[in-house]
Amino acid sequence: MGRYLAARAAQAVWVLWAAFTVSFVVLYLLPADPVSIAAGGAESGSPAAPAAIAELQARYGLDQPLWQQYWTALGRALRGDLGHSIGTGQPVTEAIGEALPATLGLAALTLLFAVLGGVGLAFAATATRRPWLRNTLTALPSIGVAVPTFCTGLVLLQVFSFQLRLAPAFGGHGLGGAVLPALTLALPIGAVIAQVLTAGLESTWRQPFVDVALAKGGSRWWVRRRHVLRPASVPAFTIAGVLVGNILAGAVVVESVFARPGVGRLTQTAVLDQDIPVVQGIVLLSAAVFVTVNLLVDLLYPLLDPRITGHRKPTDTTTLSTTEEVTARV
Repeated sequence: MGRYLAARAAQAVWVLWAAFTVSFVVLYLLPADPVSIAAGGAESGSPAAPAAIAELQARYGLDQPLWQQYWTALGRALRGDLGHSIGTGQPVTEAIGEALPATLGLAALTLLFAVLGGVGLAFAATATRRPWLRNTLTALPSIGVAVPTFCTGLVLLQVFSFQLRLAPAFGGHGLGGAVLPALTLALPIGAVIAQVLTAGLESTWRQPFVDVALAKGGSRWWVRRRHVLRPASVPAFTIAGVLVGNILAGAVVVESVFARPGVGRLTQTAVLDQDIPVVQGIVLLSAAVFVTVNLLVDLLYPLLDPRITGHRKPTDTTTLSTTEEVTARV
């Protein structure tokens, strides 16, 4: 286990370095000048004062060669210093820290809605014995994945805010203001969970141990809940890291549509202003969340099946249950 954790820690460091380097290169290849934007030249339509541009370039080290800027920024990042925003002068860690709580609350509510909806839909689709209903329910996740997030948000705004007036349209605070944005983000994520879990439930239900459990008197519902759900949920559990990344990416659109503060709005503003330190800080935050969630997923696999170790990820639900095991349990 120690060697495995060391390997994953090294992999996490590699991912963070790659995210920092790629974002640095891409941002510096963009044609616009963040210093001119910060000096006000781009907004006024007239060239900014050369003295103001030179002063800002010297303040943020942008007058140095590109390789020196990279090593300076990387050295500061290793010490936990992500620099200062070119647009506002605020420390990047402080700007992200102010925006993060709102996004974390939205992400938690999104995951709750997505898990409840995805698991409920998967159970309903696999439990019904009516082919037309099963086909209808299994087709819903594809629709949820295909519809763009911004389109879902606009439809929810039109129905629940402008027509029914059940939720605030823009900038709402508290639980009431977070429900519609969370539903907007949860629909595609819950659809992915439902698709993967439905396939896992159907595959696991066809295994011999299910026939043994049913033959011993277990009801269909009891067998699904007690013996089928855990091994069938492993593939859905595996995509947790990707789903968290989707939440962070979707927050940019959703927080803009619903005019909510958070990391998404901060990202949008920083990208438009080419605020390189802020964008790099958000990229590093996203990469850190991604590697942390994936590490936790790997460590929690044994809770679903004790035979799963960190050295072997499950690839098929048929490897997770045996007739002998379930016979012993029943």
